[in-house]
Amino acid sequence: MRDRPPVSRPWVPAAAGYAALTIGVLDIVKAVFPPFRGTRMSEIAGFLPGTITSLAQAASLVMGILLVMIAHALKRRKVRAWRAVVLLLPLSALIELLHLRRPVSALISLLLLTLLLVNRREFYALSDPRTRWRALWNFLLLCVLDVAIGWVVVNAHPHTIVGDPSLGDRFQHVLLGLVGLEGPVVYSSERTADLVYFSLAGLGLLTAVTTLYLALRPEKPVAELTAGQEEAVRAMLARHGARDSLGYFALRRDKSVIFSPSGKAAIAYRVVAGVMLASGDPVGDTEAWPGAIRRFLEEARRHAWVPAVIGCSETGGEVWTREGGLSALEIGDEAVVEVAGFTLQGRAMRNVRQMVKRTERAGYTCQVRRVGTLAEPERERIRNAADSWRGTETERGFSMALGRFGDPADGDCVVVTAHKAAETGTALPGEDIRAVLHFVPWGDDGISLDLMRRDRDADPGLNELLIVKALQAAPDLGVNRVSLNFAMFRAVLARGERLGAGPVLRAWYAVLVFFSRWFQIESLYRFNAKFHPQWTPRFVIYPAARDLPRIGISALQAEAFINVGLPGMPFLRKPRAHSGSDATGERTPLPR
Repeated sequence: MRDRPPVSRPWVPAAAGYAALTIGVLDIVKAVFPPFRGTRMSEIAGFLPGTITSLAQAASLVMGILLVMIAHALKRRKVRAWRAVVLLLPLSALIELLHLRRPVSALISLLLLTLLLVNRREFYALSDPRTRWRALWNFLLLCVLDVAIGWVVVNAHPHTIVGDPSLGDRFQHVLLGLVGLEGPVVYSSERTADLVYFSLAGLGLLTAVTTLYLALRPEKPVAELTAGQEEAVRAMLARHGARDSLGYFALRRDKSVIFSPSGKAAIAYRVVAGVMLASGDPVGDTEAWPGAIRRFLEEARRHAWVPAVIGCSETGGEVWTREGGLSALEIGDEAVVEVAGFTLQGRAMRNVRQMVKRTERAGYTCQVRRVGTLAEPERERIRNAADSWRGTETERGFSMALGRFGDPADGDCVVVTAHKAAETGTALPGEDIRAVLHFVPWGDDGISLDLMRRDRDADPGLNELLIVKALQAAPDLGVNRVSLNFAMFRAVLARGERLGAGPVLRAWYAVLVFFSRWFQIESLYRFNAKFHPQWTPRFVIYPAARDLPRIGISALQAEAFINVGLPGMPFLRKPRAHSGSDATGERTPLPR
């Protein structure tokens, strides 16, 4: 394990990263565009063999691309990026001097090298988790870049091109050159022909070498909950799971877990886009939370990740901000219904009551059961029915979704199914399922909504029926409280349309209503409000305001609102959004 060294010049990594980026871009521009190479020094280069100058020019192009690729990691204090740049900069400076045309650029490279060597202790961060998918992304992105730069290289010397090759011939020349073959474009200058050939071959070699390196290096999963870790977390939930309705979602198997020194608390997280993203409160004994938080923050520092938490409670937020010196921002409210106080009677419940009765008259019935009581064939039928209703190939969910159904270890989960026989003929057992609700345990006396999925051809009001039946059956299951969906910016939606709301609040309310056309922000809040829940605030924890955009993007990726192309889970995909009272989908802290 590598300890984090003291940081005395925090500005150095950013400055070094921008300097590497600048040098790399200049190397690329000067290598590709002839007007930027200079005229006076070009005469001196004329005394050197053309192959030498062409090789140096092509090498400068490759060095420039590598420096651009490494610049961001250098800003993030990655030690491997520092080592790579320390090797590249002397080579870059040597190439500049061999050209005899860019002594100033060589001097800048050497100055940056000196800066990096003197401040080597500033670069301590370890590598990010990785999979071989990065090799594929590297290959695709570099191929696009190779073709773009190669096209410019081929066409940057119009006065030396023999004849007028067609666009197809020029494109063919680029593709053949990337694999080291001569193309149909002919140049009158041997030096220009060598330059184009070596530049294209260098680009192709760079793509092949970096892709092979990424593909053949040992794979390290992005996130994985091992069997031993899952057993330890389940033991913590058995003792302390009643504290947080999101605690059970720490058992998602595409999360990693970090434990406190005492082993009595744990934090589930995933690293996304350089952000170490935790969800909900720490699991386990509250007295051990500070130790788990300190280990979490230390791990983030060791890798130069941005630490963040989404969906933590007020109690969890207080511990996070106190122990980590972080800031908190309220992002919405969780709807929690107390079973003892729920009733369909009264004017306030008139709308729900009417929809439930109308749906029942349409022939729908419901069953509420523990998953552990289901036979395997019935579990499979429910799983297949829910899977057939998904609207996308990418599963969404991270902080408030379990990502699986029917696992033997999840026998305490509760499933609510709505049934209606087909109008023509009688459906076989299980084939009449029209909607599914899935709840995970919340301590011994609570359940927390995980999945809400229905047939798109089903009648309106089916979701209301499912939730009402779940609440009515809760006492027989020993359940006293039910956590429903999460409503983003609930306070703004609740107060923004009231009399006396100020201009800022009304403007923010108008923005949320506008985005509700695409995301279920307002409709999800109004759907939850029908059941008159208690609203429990949830927070995002972050180091600094400048990190919020990055944390927001990483949260969108974790919840799969931004598809990064990684393989999804085999079951439970996100359905298409429904409007009005039929807001559906996996429970998620982000608008749908």
